[in-house]
Amino acid sequence: MAGIAFGRFDDSFSVASLRAYLAEFISTLLFVFAGVGSAIAYNKLSGGAALDAEGLVAVAVCHGFALFVAVAVGANISGGHVNPAVTFGLALGGHITILSGIFYWIAQLLGSIVACFLLKAVTGGMAVPTHGVAAGVGAAEGVVMEIIITFALVYTVYATAADPKKGSLGTIAPIAIGFIVGANILAAGPFSGGSMNPARSFGPAVASGDFSDNWIYWVGPLVGGGLAGLIYGNIFITSDHTPLTNDF
Repeated sequence: MAGIAFGRFDDSFSVASLRAYLAEFISTLLFVFAGVGSAIAYNKLSGGAALDAEGLVAVAVCHGFALFVAVAVGANISGGHVNPAVTFGLALGGHITILSGIFYWIAQLLGSIVACFLLKAVTGGMAVPTHGVAAGVGAAEGVVMEIIITFALVYTVYATAADPKKGSLGTIAPIAIGFIVGANILAAGPFSGGSMNPARSFGPAVASGDFSDNWIYWVGPLVGGGLAGLIYGNIFITSDHTPLTNDF
């Protein structure tokens, strides 16, 4: 069974830990700036029209590319989580302590918030779009959709980055993670918004002052990420692996 550890305060405030938090802040800022920026750019180019098929593909590709880069640049410092749901799933699988995970969350949320306010500033005050379920889609369906797609994301993180048996897969982990996010946005975007990331949804909510339905993008991703961590961490990772903090 994977070991869930609370952690120690001195470890959580070491120089290496502080660097990891800063790396998560920067990576999340870069990812959210590009991802939310692509949605703002579409709104500007389309004159505010509803997102169509071409726009969905463009936004999905942008998120996939941006996440690939954000994970890659943070991987050797913080593990490149860039997502509270990923951090939560890794904590339940014993790959980061609960205490360090809390500070990761703070860094990720702050990175997203700063990115969204920067977008407002550099776009001349254009509206920052928030996540929300589509017309005809209920909150329950939105939560289930987010559970499924976040499970796929965190399961991919485990298989390509966190599993000590990953071998050469570790070198393509950022690509695989970016691909699954882009694919999930294509599949879920027209229904739940395809967030998979509480920070990605929280920053725009803060910048716009609109928190309606924001709880969906906490409950769904955390449940999905947690399930992936428990299943992969307890079934597929061998018991002789000693959990480490930020071990990928």
